[in-house]
Amino acid sequence: MSRSCWLPFVLLTIMSSVSPVWGDDDQVFFAVVSAVPKDKMGIPAKVLAEGAVSDLKLIPGDTVAGNPVWRTLEVCHALRIEGAKTAEGVKVLSARVLDASMLPMALQGYAGDCLIKKALEIAPLAD
Repeated sequence: MSRSCWLPFVLLTIMSSVSPVWGDDDQVFFAVVSAVPKDKMGIPAKVLAEGAVSDLKLIPGDTVAGNPVWRTLEVCHALRIEGAKTAEGVKVLSARVLDASMLPMALQGYAGDCLIKKALEIAPLAD
């Protein structure tokens, strides 16, 4: 065989043996903001972690805290979070706002109820 045929195999072997740059503790969480955030450094949310939904605080990392999207979070916003679970809550390393239909089924009911409640509280104020 020619040398060029072996090159992809060698590269694939080298790439599979190298460990990833990110930490092993990073996990993916899904969350729905459960209360009006008063302090953007600790946002209360319903978080799906390890197959169970629980009330936790979302604690932003340095890069997330300065993000304009993070500063405009409101009650009922749905999020996909990459981070690590700590004693205080979930340390958020990156976050993406989702449509509630993109959440796992365990959180969709809560997100729907939250949006209906929010609509009923705000709709009478529009008159």
